Amino acid sequence: MTTTLKTDLTIADIVNGFTYNELEGKGLFGWGGKLVIQPEYQRNYIYADGKRDVAVVDSLLKGYPIGLIYFVKTAEGKYEVLDGQQRITSFGRFVTDKFPYTGADGRERNFTSLPADQKDLLLKTPLTIYICEGKESEIKEWFKTINIAGVPLNEQELLNAIYSGPFVTKTKEEFSNSMKPTLQKWKAYVRGNEKRQEILREALSWVSKGDIDGYMAKHRFDADIAELKTYFTTVIDWAGTVFAGVEDEMCGLDWGRLYETYHANAYDPAKVWARVKELYADEFVRNRKGIFEYVLGGEKDTRLLDVRVFEPKETKAVYAKQTATAEKKGISNCPLCAIGHDANAKRIWKFSEMDADHVTPWSKGGATDIKNCQMLCRTHNRAKGNR
Repeated sequence: MTTTLKTDLTIADIVNGFTYNELEGKGLFGWGGKLVIQPEYQRNYIYADGKRDVAVVDSLLKGYPIGLIYFVKTAEGKYEVLDGQQRITSFGRFVTDKFPYTGADGRERNFTSLPADQKDLLLKTPLTIYICEGKESEIKEWFKTINIAGVPLNEQELLNAIYSGPFVTKTKEEFSNSMKPTLQKWKAYVRGNEKRQEILREALSWVSKGDIDGYMAKHRFDADIAELKTYFTTVIDWAGTVFAGVEDEMCGLDWGRLYETYHANAYDPAKVWARVKELYADEFVRNRKGIFEYVLGGEKDTRLLDVRVFEPKETKAVYAKQTATAEKKGISNCPLCAIGHDANAKRIWKFSEMDADHVTPWSKGGATDIKNCQMLCRTHNRAKGNR
């Protein structure tokens, strides 16, 4: 890859013909139509928060450098932004009056209402730009390593860069559009920022069973993303059908795995939801996020709930009482060992060799209080389960 340093371009040159798509949240073109500001391997514009975009303008008006910018030459007289699209889109949006700037006097102004000297200062600011030429693999590798003034790329943004093409274009249209009507429904189950490709990443993870890289490599040049859309929608709709309501803890669960594991089972949504609410009200359940898989799995694995265990003072009191009684009777202080016929029938176990156990299992209505506590040797406790 070769690079050529260019220092004769100003902000006025780059914002010439600048266009911005409000719906998709990205800068499109600049430099009189010669520059593609956001090629498909770039992430969405994320500086529109009233802080980072304003900081770019503030730096320019104070004469501070805003860092190196990299363009890729794609054809004669045609370029695309390799690094710097957040900064370019920020000052492009400002010059086209998309957001205001608060000056030292405390007054909020759009670009058109700035004093003439400040307008002139901003538009005549020279930019330091490297023009890169090379093979696609070289360009993409360089893109992965440079990140001079922006927020670091996350894993999905990097994959979008590596596998740019019609597939990435379509997936970003579907999963990165903040105006998508179904986005609110998706976010009841999927945690993440659509502009940072986090919704897309979850969708890809589900359909690929975790092999996102391999799936994107396989489908890079596909213009049809029906499989991805259908699978994602199927999983979301299944979750919404099985559970007749939504709780905060449902967001961020691995619904793709849960769907694959349990979707063949039949559920009564009303009964499922009633049970969820019961478990939410149970003071002994410490992990609410585990409630949903616990119910889906037939309420067999209580480890998902992290049910409250007995306090040390309770277990020590029960141990002392059991041991004193056992010593008087000449039997083991483990009730299950005591009814056996082997060498442990009369063994007095140390406290450190025993575990606290619910006499009546929690899953069958037993409470986690001292009246329902017994101490068992570890062998019997681990074999007992919920029986």
